[in-house]
Amino acid sequence: MTTNTLIALVDGSAYSESVCHHAAWIAGRTGSRVKIYHVMGRRDTTEKQDLSGAIRLGARSRLLEKLADLDAERAKLAHEHGRAILEDARAIVEGDGDIEVETRLRQGDLVETVTAKEETGDMIVIGKRGEAAGLAAEHLGSNLERIVRASHKPVFVANRAFKAPQKVLVAFDGGASSLKAVDYISRSPLFAGLHVTLVFAGAETDAMRKSLDDAAATLRAGGYEVETLIQGGEPEKVLSALTGDQGYDLLVMGAYGHSRVRSLLIGSTTTEMIRSCKVPVVLMR
Repeated sequence: MTTNTLIALVDGSAYSESVCHHAAWIAGRTGSRVKIYHVMGRRDTTEKQDLSGAIRLGARSRLLEKLADLDAERAKLAHEHGRAILEDARAIVEGDGDIEVETRLRQGDLVETVTAKEETGDMIVIGKRGEAAGLAAEHLGSNLERIVRASHKPVFVANRAFKAPQKVLVAFDGGASSLKAVDYISRSPLFAGLHVTLVFAGAETDAMRKSLDDAAATLRAGGYEVETLIQGGEPEKVLSALTGDQGYDLLVMGAYGHSRVRSLLIGSTTTEMIRSCKVPVVLMR
């Protein structure tokens, strides 16, 4: 069941503008509306504290009042800051086309909010990095992996600079998530008219060649111009090289095929690709 709605997550980071432009691009191609969420962490709004037990002397009562006033002012400023972020985001999305936009300001845990609201959207759009991560290449947004692991919807991870994609690279390994990605592309107007290349990183086998050809046939039946490629090497290195040197604008891949425990022990191709890739990534569970 589709909702014709995108969920775009913004904060005060340099990636939020790119999130808005990519959300507008997706909405323009799919006819979707955009719901923009800014979620304030619990620490962004200070809960009222009862300090009366800690301050017993009458001379300190004025300090207690000032602390309470300061907490209230901080909470007010946090809400104003959140609303300003949302209004800026709305302006960017609406400036890119005739797109219906709604904004939502929420307080709490970002991942909990996404999990609760994801059924109202068909795709989640998030920046590669958030406010806390800065721009250093080795840092990812602290909530990105948690959202991808928790969500059952496709997650579009925006890079810092927006460019309308023309060439799509699909990481294919014959597994359930890559087959789901192929089926999703074949049915979605998001990819209509874009050139698609299916790539398998590893040693060629008859079974893999057949699986790759079958996937290509599915996409061609959907009207796509498709190429297939088998290239030896580690997936993250192969995909990074192709997206860096061959002019691909968008990477589509399965997300976290191994368990979280195994990923923590041996690393994750998904995390490494998001970290190193300079183009947007669509992740399928």
